[in-house]
This record gives sequence, C-alpha cells and structure tokens, in this order.
Amino acid sequence: MKRPPAPAGRHSPAPLSLPPTDVQAKEVKKSESPEKELNPRALITRRPHRPLRSREAEKDAYGRVFAGCGMQADYEVTTKLGEGTFGEVHKALQMSTGRLVALKRILMHNEKEGMPVTALREIKILKALKHPHVVPLVDMFVVRSTHGEGPASVFMVFPYMDHDLAGLLENERVQLQPSHIKLYMKQLLEGTEYMHRNNIVHRDMKAANLLINNEGVLQIADFGLARAFDPRVGQGLLDRKYTNCVVTRWYRPPELLLGARQYGSEIDLWGIGCVLGEMFVRHPILPGSSDLDQLDRIWQLCGTPNQQTWPNFDGLPGCEGVKRFTQYNRQIGKHYHTWGKELISIMEQLLSCNPRERITATEALDHEWFWTEPFPADPKKCVHCLLQQIIQDEVC
Repeated sequence: MKRPPAPAGRHSPAPLSLPPTDVQAKEVKKSESPEKELNPRALITRRPHRPLRSREAEKDAYGRVFAGCGMQADYEVTTKLGEGTFGEVHKALQMSTGRLVALKRILMHNEKEGMPVTALREIKILKALKHPHVVPLVDMFVVRSTHGEGPASVFMVFPYMDHDLAGLLENERVQLQPSHIKLYMKQLLEGTEYMHRNNIVHRDMKAANLLINNEGVLQIADFGLARAFDPRVGQGLLDRKYTNCVVTRWYRPPELLLGARQYGSEIDLWGIGCVLGEMFVRHPILPGSSDLDQLDRIWQLCGTPNQQTWPNFDGLPGCEGVKRFTQYNRQIGKHYHTWGKELISIMEQLLSCNPRERITATEALDHEWFWTEPFPADPKKCVHCLLQQIIQDEVC
C-alpha cells in the first residue's frame, strides 16, 4: 500500500543545489547508465537503538519523573484473557497499587504504516472521557522489540472487570431479576448519555462490550469504532458522511443496513434496545445470518416501514441492492407482553425503525419503566448476592 502524498504546505525543504565541479560532472557522465545508479534508500542508515531511561535515571537527568506513560516493569502479567482482531488482552497486577488490571495489546496489522488510526482514535476518546460507567484508560506503556528490530508493542491499561454482560447471560447460574436489569440499563444509559452529550458515538453497542464487576458496576468498553460526531449530520442539517460499516450485525440499526451514511447518536440507542431485550430472553433477539436476513428479522419484530412510519426510507441505497421487502406488522408488544406495559413502551421507542423517532438516552432515563416497581437494585447488595455463587464455584 502506497503512502498518500504529503499535504500542501508540509513538504520537506529541498536540499541546497550547488553547481557541480568539473570532477563531479565527469562522475555524473560515467554513471548515466540506469543499471549503475545508486538506490537512495541504500544510503539511509538505521538509527542506533537507545534503551529507555529508568525512572531513577530520568530523575537524575531531569530532576523529575515524567507522568503519563508507564513501563512494562510496573505490571506483573498473570493470565491471558482473550485474543481477537482488536488485539490481545492479559490480566495483570499493577505493582504500585496492588490492583488487578487488564492489558490490551494493540496489534500492528501493517507494520510499515505504524499504529492503526482506529487505535489512535480510541486512545484520544478515552483520554477525553471520564464517567463512572465508561471504562477509563488507566495507563499506557510501550515494549520495544529485541535489539530495536521490528515494531514496538503498545499496551493500553484498563481496570480489570470480572464479567461481561454476554457471559453473564450465557451462564445458567446467573438469574437476572427485573430489578437487576433495570440497574444495568440505568448505568448503561447514564454512560451513553454522557458520551452523546460530549458528541461521541460508540458505534458498537452490544452485550459483549458491557463489562460488569462483582460490585455490580457496569462500564461501557471497546471504543475501537467510536468517533466524534456532529449532531447536525443526523438531523440532515450538515452534508457530511460517515461509514455505515459499523456496529456488530445483530445490533445494527436498519438505517445502516439500508446504506445510510448520515447518522448520529441514535444508532447507539438501537443497540441498547437489542441489549434490553436480550437481558430478558437470555439470547440475542435479532441473530441475522446475513445483512438481508438481519433486515428481515427486524421487519418481523418491528414491522416493515412505510411512508407513514418512516418517510423517505426508500430513498436509501438499500441492502445488497434490495429495496422491496416482505410486509410484516409490528410484534414487539406480542413478544414482551409478559414483562409489563412499561417495558413494552420503552422497547417500542428504542427499537423505532425511523431513527428520527427513536428515543434519546436522556429521554430513556426519564421513562416510566424506571419509576415503577420493581425499582433498580442496590448494586452493593442484590447484585453482590447474585454473583457470589459464581465466585464461590470459580466459574468466572
């Protein structure tokens, strides 16, 4: 992959051009044959590898220790938690505080291009956000390769969380009561409201990205697809386009499946609606096998849109070239009638096919569902008792 040309005004200054001497002119004529031309890259020498200063040496040299970037020696790695396209995650002990942390190694898929732009965006967003229900970036450190050859490894340090919501729902030992679900939803919406108020959209809201500790605290994690957004784009007041290749398919809203590229915070609320339904039925509510199948499942649950329910929806590019769909009636009330009319009401507003009519995080927090019995559980009591049996059996 070729690097893009340097932007205007940022070219390197040209070297001074002096007239050649007679001897130099003769040498140029001798080397006019292309086979004998020197490769300029061959003249570039590798910079000698310089080891990082220790904290003691840093203090001796500068009179202080610089904060903001840790060192590998600050952590003792215990176990590997997982690996995927996002990177590797290890469980570790922070030596200075004695607390458990999670180390996320950023994978360099293209070594010549350096750190992925998605990782840089994630770091920038996490450094800017600070909320009890948004996972904090505790620290970062760099591990250089042996003898300075090859790319360095960059690690992001997060607090260690005992569970993720998807894992809890798959565990038959965990029986979530409506009060527990309200507690988790309240925390999720509070973190989402904070993000959206600061014009950050997550773009991958799903149960696997919601972490929960044994104190019942939920935190939104994995900001690899998150970005800053302008609210005017989703309202159609600003002509700017974002990619629609975001959000895991089972939690992807219909407008993205239909090719929309102008959107805002409403795409996160659709994912939250899917998570809410999943907590009651213990499995994903819209597990499509393809984009077309995903849309068909959405229409079966939420009803096929028309010009009354979603004006001008047929103006979107369509899904894999398909713009005509089987007609279905809305079935949310039928599927969730056993859980009460308040739940049906908030589900109807979260899973609105028309993004303009979808409820916001602020409006959802004020919904009557949160103000009717059973109320959200006390995280220090009910949730602790709920998870205690898992801790004892060492299932986690």
